[in-house]
Amino acid sequence: MKTYRVLWLASFALTIAALLSCSKDNEPKPEPPTIEWHEVGSGNSKTGYPGDDLHLDAEIIAPGGIARITLEIHSEAPGGWSFEQVYTGDYVGKKNAEFHRHIDIPSDAPLGDYHLHLSVTDQAGQTVEAEAELQLVEAPAN
Repeated sequence: MKTYRVLWLASFALTIAALLSCSKDNEPKPEPPTIEWHEVGSGNSKTGYPGDDLHLDAEIIAPGGIARITLEIHSEAPGGWSFEQVYTGDYVGKKNAEFHRHIDIPSDAPLGDYHLHLSVTDQAGQTVEAEAELQLVEAPAN
């Protein structure tokens, strides 16, 4: 009789442990984040000028809450200017955010074609990325 009780209790304990450990696995993940570029460069011109700042604006929707936002800018040609920054701070936990930044472009940044990657990782670990093109050109004469 004692053996039966011990086996029954062990079986019961294992069943409860299995149910508790699987409960989070059965919860559905939130929808992944979305990113919509509104502006790359002033007036969405997709151009930037060495020695000036680059205006960026995007709308982020993250039903699972934002964990981090990463911006990367790199040249399409070797030896160009590159930039990478991870943003957390006020964004963490928000479900909706406007990503509005002015990035300083070094005055010695080579002219040419550049590529932007804006990625958002939510608190469920899902990551999405939006890309955009940028061209660094000489500033117009005043």
